[in-house]
Amino acid sequence: MKQFISATFSVLILLLSGVQCTFFEKRLNRDDNSIYQLDLVGIQKRGSIRAAVDNNSTSYYIYRGRRMGYEFELLRDLGKNLGVQVEFVIVSDIQDAFGKLDEGKVDVIAMNLEPSVDRSRKAEFTHYLGTMSTLVIGKKPVEKPVTWEELGQDTIHVRKGTVYDKQLNDIRDSLGLKFTVMVSDVHEEMLIDQVAEGEIKWTVADRNIAKSNQTYYPDLDATLKVSEDGTVHWAVRKNSPQLLNAINTWLLEKKKRFIPEVYAKYFLSSRNNYYRVNSPFSSLGGNRISVFDELIQKNAQELGWDWRLLAALVYKESGFDTSAVSYAGAEGLLQLMPVTLERFGVTDPNDPGESLQGGVRYLQYLDKFWMERVPETAERVKFILASYNVGQGHVEDAWRLAMKYGKNTQSWKEVSFFLNLKSDPDYYRDPIVKSGYAKGHIAVNYVRDILALYDSYRSLISP
Repeated sequence: MKQFISATFSVLILLLSGVQCTFFEKRLNRDDNSIYQLDLVGIQKRGSIRAAVDNNSTSYYIYRGRRMGYEFELLRDLGKNLGVQVEFVIVSDIQDAFGKLDEGKVDVIAMNLEPSVDRSRKAEFTHYLGTMSTLVIGKKPVEKPVTWEELGQDTIHVRKGTVYDKQLNDIRDSLGLKFTVMVSDVHEEMLIDQVAEGEIKWTVADRNIAKSNQTYYPDLDATLKVSEDGTVHWAVRKNSPQLLNAINTWLLEKKKRFIPEVYAKYFLSSRNNYYRVNSPFSSLGGNRISVFDELIQKNAQELGWDWRLLAALVYKESGFDTSAVSYAGAEGLLQLMPVTLERFGVTDPNDPGESLQGGVRYLQYLDKFWMERVPETAERVKFILASYNVGQGHVEDAWRLAMKYGKNTQSWKEVSFFLNLKSDPDYYRDPIVKSGYAKGHIAVNYVRDILALYDSYRSLISP
């Protein structure tokens, strides 16, 4: 009887423990999801700030493999100021941006936002970045600028989630006009394209976007103001006061010189912007990264990589310059050292085909080297990239150190911790370290930069 009671009690304990463990795991999962709603300290601990951005000709795009855009350059500088990387999250519309902010999927909305009562309930706004007016855009009349009366009973198409529909309805009602406002899922720039092509008659956009697009479409009229100059801002969650304060401090400093310079680059040099945006090597104009796309795609197939990852590596190494030579003597698109060129059969490093083939053979060698140690492909790619940069011996040293200290040797995060320490004599003089001193942090940053660029390519360039 005692044995039965004891066994029953043990089963109950195990069941209760199982329930508690399951509950704890669910609680952990819930906490894991909630930690994305972070303020500044949490963001800095995570090491990245997530920013909602537009994919258009002034905000964020790819040109000849390089990330560009007004918000892109501002956010990159903000990230340096906060000591974190920037993760760019492209949003479909402004409502989507506020939804992602509320869910914790982004930490800041880096778009030209005009504060409103409804938006102020959802978020806190930063100090203003500048001023902006809103304009009606249509085909340019022959004689004189457009007036409100000339719109008659026409339809004005506006982007969903903006304040344009309310502004237009207020004007229509106050002037007793009869035009119709239609809200669209289509972006402002696409609506402007439709106006230029005669598919719709009218749309509305910020002055900067309107003026930029007039460079491409000189027959557009953008003289009729929906609103006078108002301030535009970024937005953060209401539970992020530290982040808000940090961004405001950064803005006060950068508005003196940096922000005006970046503004001039994208909005006052419209001709240059026109060539960038309409280039076949723009994510907006032609969906190409470089003149070597087809060659990169062919070699990526042999490697088993997404071609955009290999393109990110090529850009990082040479900027797609076949004649590039580093201070150390590395040559070609994939910047191979002379000994590596010889080892993998490259006789002419300036030939893009040879350089890519040699680089891919080297990457295949590294893949084979790390295959058993790091079976998971996505993690192994990080080890391969680091080895490509600093040499497999140094990365293997970090792998050994991770093993010595009981860390997960299949995790790049844990192994890269020790690679960062390879400039510390307490670690590079350890007997298990075979390759000695290295500036391991450079390789860690190298991997991070390539993967960030790859993430942008995946977001902006079709497969």
